[in-house]
Amino acid sequence: MSVPHHDLVHEFPELKDQIHELKTSNLHFRKLFERYHELTRKVENMENEVTPVATRTEEDAKRQRLQLKDELYGMLTKESH
Repeated sequence: MSVPHHDLVHEFPELKDQIHELKTSNLHFRKLFERYHELTRKVENMENEVTPVATRTEEDAKRQRLQLKDELYGMLTKESH
């Protein structure tokens, strides 16, 4: 089973330019961005059963990723206003 890719540009294609700008100009954003992509890679491996884990572990990772995504989105939309 193939799992859709959840990188930030796929999640927010309309914010592609802002993502690039903040990655290069904002250290805090870049660190959160890197953490988000690290978690995304781990979650995708869990979902594809490359890395078998307990359901709770997978759900916790997804929750952390969602919190990061919300924070990153907030930073992206704040910068654009």
